[in-house]
Amino acid sequence: MNINSLENIVCKNLDNKTHEFKRVFHGRGKYYEGFEYLTVDSINKTLFITLYEKLDIKLQERLLNLFKKIYEKYSFEALVLQKRYLNNGLNEIVLGSLKHDEYAIENNLKYFINFDNKNIGFFADMKKGREFIYENSKDKKVLNLFSYTCSFSVCAIAGKAKEVVNVDMSKSALTTGRINHQINQLDTKKVKFLPHNILKSWGKLKRLAPFDIIIIDPPSFQKGSFAATKDYEKIIKKLNSLASENCIVLSALNAPELDTNFIKNLFDKYASEFKYIKRLDNLDEFICSDEQRSLKNMIFQKV
Repeated sequence: MNINSLENIVCKNLDNKTHEFKRVFHGRGKYYEGFEYLTVDSINKTLFITLYEKLDIKLQERLLNLFKKIYEKYSFEALVLQKRYLNNGLNEIVLGSLKHDEYAIENNLKYFINFDNKNIGFFADMKKGREFIYENSKDKKVLNLFSYTCSFSVCAIAGKAKEVVNVDMSKSALTTGRINHQINQLDTKKVKFLPHNILKSWGKLKRLAPFDIIIIDPPSFQKGSFAATKDYEKIIKKLNSLASENCIVLSALNAPELDTNFIKNLFDKYASEFKYIKRLDNLDEFICSDEQRSLKNMIFQKV
């Protein structure tokens, strides 16, 4: 694959561009040989380029010239470059300007975006998971573990959930989560935002139980707080004590080195009351050479 092929793929994915968030090139799935270091997102009026490796100066210039051309062709208002490989690399505005408030839009729901951060506040690959929660939350009490900026909660409340409890260690992420509800005119009286370490908060959560839907969407690794290989099972062990009759669990994992059997085996061993239902499909635009290395959204139900 060459840079002309890259241009064709990006332009084809932008030809029906709308205001909604869309991944228009996904190199991280290792499907496009030679471009594993690159992702490209269309976020409303912003073209967002992420580099995961330091590139040769000439190659980087060729890429930026290509994206400047695409920026003009599709009438973007900002071209933003993130050098993900830098520990403290700031996002660079290459062309145009950002508005004071930037949003990702998905299924007509808005999510606040912060281009000052490495993680901008929204994970687009989780769209199918959010849609599942929206479609299944009516009149349900929902527990959203590792809630980050609470996009699942937004979908649950928009889907007429009875109550949502969001739990995350990051107070700033929860503050953004509250904003995400407000900008969608959603009632936060039905929503709790708890800044707790989940692994040390089982007593609190049991007092708020039982829950009809439990969402587990942890980072695969977060230094000092969570490692999927040793900590995921601690959550699975507690599920039954938090679950209502017929409780649905969305168990997510985004660790390429761990396949679907990792989650299934944990449920078989520590939560056999829950039956495996299905794995949610991933979005076509997040194409991957090996589906076992891609995002895994697994649905279980208490029986």
